[in-house]
Amino acid sequence: MEKNILLPLILTLLAGLATVIGSLIAFLSSRTNQRLLSFSLGLSAGVMIYVSFVELFAQAQSTLINEIGEKSGVSLAVVCFFGGILLIGIIDKLVPSVENPHEVRSLEDMQQTPKKDGKLMRTGVMTALAIGIHNFPEGMATFMAALENPTLGIAIAVAIAIHNIPEGIAVSVPVFYATGDRKKAFLYSFLSGVAEPVGALIAYLFLMPFMSPVLMGCVFAVVAGIMVFISLDELLPAAHEYGEYHIAIYGLVIGMAIMAVSLILLT
Repeated sequence: MEKNILLPLILTLLAGLATVIGSLIAFLSSRTNQRLLSFSLGLSAGVMIYVSFVELFAQAQSTLINEIGEKSGVSLAVVCFFGGILLIGIIDKLVPSVENPHEVRSLEDMQQTPKKDGKLMRTGVMTALAIGIHNFPEGMATFMAALENPTLGIAIAVAIAIHNIPEGIAVSVPVFYATGDRKKAFLYSFLSGVAEPVGALIAYLFLMPFMSPVLMGCVFAVVAGIMVFISLDELLPAAHEYGEYHIAIYGLVIGMAIMAVSLILLT
């Protein structure tokens, strides 16, 4: 199954390096726009949830039904969907982190005088490591979706990019506050995002030689599960922590609507 991998790789790279945008926001902004962050996180969750159920899972079911029959196809799609949730849930449990790696830090922290703080530096490094490990399956998801359906890949890449921006802030703030070194904070943010294209390359090297319609259907169902978990476990709770829950829900609904209209216009 030979396909052009250039676009999927570019989309995955851009989605991953959105952490750099978060790092720049941390350096250039003086205040945390809580309403905007809540709305953006909700928007990203809406895009991911809509794409997961309406496109990815539906396409996985359709493909598997065509290949192995209705009952077996539906059953395998469901198993793979919850398998994706289990996979990202295990990663979430095993990843070493001092605290929630997806917690968006306050930009007001950047206004404090930087000081040498080994514990805070460790927090930043471990957060970067945690986010990097989380970004592996996200990179695979973006790559595999874009490989099969570029329109779908673009939608997923945009959603993941939005949710990677606050992750860049989460890495940069503690590293900068602990060291006073903007370059070092930027570097850690950059490296956490690079994990996504690395995940894409691993998917290409290890999955593509064995790719078939059945495996692609399974991958789509797994990706759907991963994205639903990310939305419910990370994005919406993070938005709620800002005390702007209703704005996050508005973002969620608008994200779904934007995704629905986009898929209608682009397909």
